[in-house]
Amino acid sequence: MEWRVNDYEDYDATGLAALVESGDVTPAELLDAALERLETWSALNAVPIVAADTARRLIADGLPSGPFRGVPFLLKDLGAEAVDFPTSNGSRLFRNTRWDRDSAIYARLAATGLVTFGRTATPENGIGAATEATAYGGPTRNPWALDRTPGGSSGGSAAAVAAGIVPAAHGSDGGGSVRIPASSCGLFGFKATRGRLPDGPYAGEGWAGMAIDGYLTRSVRDTARLLDATCGPDLGAPYAAPPLAGTFAGATERAPNRLRVALCDTTFTGAPVHPACRDAAHDAARLLEAMGHAVEVAVPPANTEGMMAAWTTIVACGTALAVRNKLAKLGRSLEPGDVEGVTRGAIAVAEGVSGADYLAAVGAIHAYGREMAAFLQRYDVLLSPTLAEPPALVGRFAHTTEDYISFRTGPDGIFAYSPFTATFNASGQPAVSLPLSCHEGLPIGVHLAARFGEDEMLMSLSAEIERARPWFHRRPPRPAA
Repeated sequence: MEWRVNDYEDYDATGLAALVESGDVTPAELLDAALERLETWSALNAVPIVAADTARRLIADGLPSGPFRGVPFLLKDLGAEAVDFPTSNGSRLFRNTRWDRDSAIYARLAATGLVTFGRTATPENGIGAATEATAYGGPTRNPWALDRTPGGSSGGSAAAVAAGIVPAAHGSDGGGSVRIPASSCGLFGFKATRGRLPDGPYAGEGWAGMAIDGYLTRSVRDTARLLDATCGPDLGAPYAAPPLAGTFAGATERAPNRLRVALCDTTFTGAPVHPACRDAAHDAARLLEAMGHAVEVAVPPANTEGMMAAWTTIVACGTALAVRNKLAKLGRSLEPGDVEGVTRGAIAVAEGVSGADYLAAVGAIHAYGREMAAFLQRYDVLLSPTLAEPPALVGRFAHTTEDYISFRTGPDGIFAYSPFTATFNASGQPAVSLPLSCHEGLPIGVHLAARFGEDEMLMSLSAEIERARPWFHRRPPRPAA
């Protein structure tokens, strides 16, 4: 075939790797295509850290012959520490933080042959459902509608994948930070079981085990193969997920057994959601029934509000610790302008949390995990919307306020907007957002969750749904020249 740059977005990462393997296109040509798309979509402010020269050096030095050899890729500007790619955590304080060795997850990604060429935008320290870090000079925007957020905290990655800049990108998820952007940008976003992916060597765990890495993709098979390449504990991991029976890729090739599905079309506290989100969940339920699965309406009888209060405390303490450690390395105290308002508010909350208070918060999320585990003894899958509303307007979740508690759990806060996703960070159970619906031109995600360790079943179900209701070629219109 004759390679044409306009063909680039017609392939997922697996498809592009096959073209490289066959000799139809070179890694350098794919990188050029990605950089051209990045320039076309500059209004998104999705990739604030571009390292094209580093990517060209990686190609020139010879790429590993892994499953994604030659495919352009982006890392979130938070975690996935790498010698070649400094991080900023979406913060002026953390700008250009360098690393003396690669994290386990980046080393595994690099071994697949991916060509990383930059880092994507994130809200400061990853504590928002929108990506509007002032460190990047302005908000990150959603390619489906520039006045809307792509979500957070992996918002830059989601915007880049939705725009076709890359077919897949790294993200992380501590309260929905892969699934919220997946829903907002019309992508597939899978959060694996706690401990499924490595955290080291720079961290033993994130946010008391609630945070985990992940990927934003346009196809189920890309996520499956990325997980296969990177899953498994690293040296000294404090815990690990139950072993897989096979592989994630293998799971995509077989249908699951007939499943018992619980449909929740309100929040887990019984509050109503936007009609478009409710309708998306019901539409997915009808699809599952047509596929032979049994669906019934049910609300988990768990203390979700108590969990969210505990989650908020833990994240405040984690944020304060990160800032304290950075200041210790710099040898100075916090100065005006170092961090945004929400981070200052989180630090203030953490100062009032005793050691006993922190352990009580960890105990509360563990108790919540037991409640959700008990609920999912009666069902195989819990179906809900991913968000309570369509993607929010840019500015709604700006980090200017110092009222961290209200920002997270107030009546118009992030928990009201995203009342489903953090549940499964607290419980550690696998969960996924699928791009099955839209409303007035905006993507609406549908959320599925399963028992702890049942990642392969959830991946099989996701692939079965993708075959029944394909979404790959649904993408935002390209900007006018």
